[in-house]
Amino acid sequence: MENITGLTPLKQPIVFELEGFDVPPGYGSLLFILALFDYILVLLANGVVVFVIIIDKNLHRPMFILICHLVACDLLGGTAVLPRLMMHFLMGQKKIAYASAIAQAYSVHVYGTAVQTILGVMAYDRYVAVCEPLRYLTIMTSARLHTSCALAWMVSFILMAALFSFHINVPLCGTTIQHVYCSNRSILRLACSPTPISNIYGLALVWTVNTSVFLIVAFSYFRILHSSLKQRRVDSSINSKAFWTCASHLSIYVTYVTAVVVVILSYRFPSLSKNIKKFLSILVFIIPCAINPIIYGLFSKELRASIVKNLSTQARRKQ
Repeated sequence: MENITGLTPLKQPIVFELEGFDVPPGYGSLLFILALFDYILVLLANGVVVFVIIIDKNLHRPMFILICHLVACDLLGGTAVLPRLMMHFLMGQKKIAYASAIAQAYSVHVYGTAVQTILGVMAYDRYVAVCEPLRYLTIMTSARLHTSCALAWMVSFILMAALFSFHINVPLCGTTIQHVYCSNRSILRLACSPTPISNIYGLALVWTVNTSVFLIVAFSYFRILHSSLKQRRVDSSINSKAFWTCASHLSIYVTYVTAVVVVILSYRFPSLSKNIKKFLSILVFIIPCAINPIIYGLFSKELRASIVKNLSTQARRKQ
């Protein structure tokens, strides 16, 4: 929707109305159950991963600590969107207060940025683990690891804070957000006049973060591949070890990027219905947040063994 002009600016308290999905009569309860199931899966799967990593001292290593940070991202993204989506399906709730809308939009954007910055740190960690195995603990010290994670989060919070600072003193002349959830762009589309500075900053931000993380991941895996091929002559098991070391990270990165690309491409096909476009737009919160813990378990033998061991122990105690 274009910016709204020629109208009287709204005064606080402003209450927006999300357009949401066009739910056919009788399907609201079914969609609520599906959204609830996905959210329970997100909470349960990520919760089990964090619980096992915390209680198993053998997993107190950089790779698993980074997984905990990625779990925090998944919980943030899922919680930002799914609970309100469930309310929409079950009760038809579409109204959202201005402060809540800004909070949801900020959380959504922090999630999208933090996932990438943390995946960038994980790519560097995997590069050091494969290419510098003897110096790994010397390079990835506890202080360096926690500093890198803190910077990944700080970059996300600060960049998004700067983005949302453009909302200050911007008069709004509309209340209907034509989306399933609130975002920076969907709110500023309701401004009484164009917001070119915010548009330019937002595009520059997306391009810079995406490109920077892609270059870090590409460089890391180029070096990993080069190192693996070089050492293959000495030890034929090197490639296998490198694969299992990097498979979970690369799978998560590809899953996230694929979900984002699907969202972008969906807007290039005008023939798609609004419901399909809206559904594709929330895939980035539904799929990565739910399947990332499964990916950790599939590719990390230590984590999988620890999960099975601890769950078996808990089951025996209950008996």
